[in-house]
Amino acid sequence: MKLTVVGGGSTYTPELVDGFSRLRDVLPIDELWLVDPDPERRELVGGISRRMFARSGHPGTIHVTDDLRQGVEDADAVMFQLRVGGQQARHGDETFPHALCCIGQETTGPGGFAKALRTVPVVLEAAEMVRKYAKPDAWIVDFTNPVGIVTRALLEAGHRAVGLCNVAIGFQRRYADRYDVAPEAVRLDHVGLNHLTWERGVHVTKDGVETDVLPSLLRDHLEETAISVHADPRQLLMQQALPSYYLRYYYAFDEVFREQIFEPTRAQVVYETERALLRKYADPAVDTKPVELESRGGAYYSDAAVNVLASLTTNKGDTQVLNVRNDGTMPFLPDDHVIEVPTVVGSAGLTALPIEPLPADMQGLIAHVAGYERLALDAAVHGGRDRIVRALLAHPMVGQFEKAEKMTDLLLADNAKHLAWAR
Repeated sequence: MKLTVVGGGSTYTPELVDGFSRLRDVLPIDELWLVDPDPERRELVGGISRRMFARSGHPGTIHVTDDLRQGVEDADAVMFQLRVGGQQARHGDETFPHALCCIGQETTGPGGFAKALRTVPVVLEAAEMVRKYAKPDAWIVDFTNPVGIVTRALLEAGHRAVGLCNVAIGFQRRYADRYDVAPEAVRLDHVGLNHLTWERGVHVTKDGVETDVLPSLLRDHLEETAISVHADPRQLLMQQALPSYYLRYYYAFDEVFREQIFEPTRAQVVYETERALLRKYADPAVDTKPVELESRGGAYYSDAAVNVLASLTTNKGDTQVLNVRNDGTMPFLPDDHVIEVPTVVGSAGLTALPIEPLPADMQGLIAHVAGYERLALDAAVHGGRDRIVRALLAHPMVGQFEKAEKMTDLLLADNAKHLAWAR
């Protein structure tokens, strides 16, 4: 199998390589190609990746290149993990909205929209190279944020693509550890859009018996459970669900904004972490995943990636939480919208599992953000200032015309620092 990682110079990549090494019986890779335009990162990440394969006895070979065509040629699968503009652009995403008293974040709100505008054209261009030069049945696995918007862009352009996020697998592993079972013994009722999700059930199978442990978590361990998801205990009781961390940006808007004003941005923190990681990667004696990678984020990313790649290429027919077409799963959304739900995975395709009807508050927020996402993608693909204003106006974090107008100017000015194009 030839697997290509576009954005392979990311400091995340050794996390992937660690998973490929540990789980090589599940996903037998003959060739791993790391494609990246940054020569320093490419060589440093490629070097430690080769040493990790060698230490683990992995028989595959690792290649690095800045030539996208060479990287994707005859590939069986391609992963996208791009960050257009790097941490500098991310810092902008996390700060320019503050001028208008709005949260700055790299996947949602105005900052996430700025990232989508930078990212979607680049991803679609790369995907065309995959279509032209990879194997005809090659899958694209997208880990590039904002995953929901980027995945829908790929699907709308006719690519064989699926979106991947590590939020659900993080919940699964947390509760597997808590109840002392294998991860496969935990099944989640996970529902929503990327970075806008809830767990409405946590089913644990132990000694052959499956039990939804969520009621007991909310009854007997409410404070602890609320702290673990950064939410108000009263909200958990009201919704009878566990929100993802990202719902703080909607449910605790004022609190998060105050935190952001007085704390370093995540980009600043990650930049320092990346510097330490790259120093480690440059050391020829380092041949294991550095502990600093844990603070980079992306916990269980490698396991999630291996699971989906193995299922797509071997037709396992198992169930994983993925970003896929709605196709009636949420009847209040268009069929072509991308949702994040448990999905049956096989080499022939992806089938979202049915979900229980959603209460009005969840349905309303999902529909609201989905409307914004559709307008955001339209702006990313077709350009135009009016499209940007319309998308910002539709976002629940903006929602006022004058603010949307001013935010558009801030967004375009910040993106212009990181891109040659201006619309």
